Amino acid sequence: MKILKYLFFGLLGCLACQQVSAQEGPLNLSIETRIDYQRESIDGVRDHDNSGFKGQDLNLMLDGDIGHGFSYSYRQRLNVNHDDENFFDATDWLHLTYTTPNERWAFSAGKVVVGIGGYEYDIAPIDCYFYSEYCSNIACYQLGASITHTLKNGRDSFMAQVTESPARVGEEMFAYNLMWVGDHDWFESLYSVNAMEYMPNEYIYYIALGNRFTMGPVVLELDFMNRATDHQTFFFRNCSVMGTAKVEVCPYVQLQAKATYDVNRTDNIADFCVAPGTELTRVGGAVEFFPLKENRNVRLHAAYSYTMGSSDTELTVLQNKHSRFDIGLTWRMNILPFPWKK
Repeated sequence: MKILKYLFFGLLGCLACQQVSAQEGPLNLSIETRIDYQRESIDGVRDHDNSGFKGQDLNLMLDGDIGHGFSYSYRQRLNVNHDDENFFDATDWLHLTYTTPNERWAFSAGKVVVGIGGYEYDIAPIDCYFYSEYCSNIACYQLGASITHTLKNGRDSFMAQVTESPARVGEEMFAYNLMWVGDHDWFESLYSVNAMEYMPNEYIYYIALGNRFTMGPVVLELDFMNRATDHQTFFFRNCSVMGTAKVEVCPYVQLQAKATYDVNRTDNIADFCVAPGTELTRVGGAVEFFPLKENRNVRLHAAYSYTMGSSDTELTVLQNKHSRFDIGLTWRMNILPFPWKK
């Protein structure tokens, strides 16, 4: 019944937007889902709770133009529980954006993605087969607002953003984010500096550097993130490194290899994603098969990962000698992609 309710509200929103439009514009309503069979074990002992058939993702997406520079974007996760008093718990994003006529400035407000650099962080969960410890814990969707300026070259954008802190637990705490998004043919970037409250008026600071290099059929993504607080040696004591190499063998097949490393050698509780005393490495790879010639809306995959290292707490998502194998099917369905007028 909850899924039917979400679909109902999505369709109502679609029709409502059609009525308020002041000019021609696209209206897109789509659903995407991924279902896996997975087997997990720790030190050779099967984890039965996390093995078997799993519905990984079921997302409803709606976006389009309202008119006169205003546009909207909405994604709701239908497979995630929420408090009936707070529908936003399962909303990834729901924001309104105004773009100036010259497309140099954009102003957004609503529930947004917190502006943190890095390509592992940026990838949609439905397209990621395993995460680092950091990305397994970050609450990346928060209420907030942002201003984005795009340079005349159209290749570089700079965003200033204020959101609720991902560490917020019943407290009024905020995150302040500055981000650079660059696209220069063979090199792309997602860089940010961030100040996030982990306690009222206490901050942890990020430098996040996401780099993507494209060389023909080979794509290399390399991220580095450093985290520190006041009165702490800033570099390398608390950081994460993530690297992914993707190779398109042919239009139907893509291979990828990935490694992540998370370390926190501090005794400070400020890091709410990588606990003090953690040093974990995760390695693995995947093969993807796209059976449709005209698009990649259907995907079959097989992926494997293995984790090595240690932590002073058992509450980490990743554990030493943790292995995971899964095969799965992903498909995307465009329900209402059509132009319309008032």
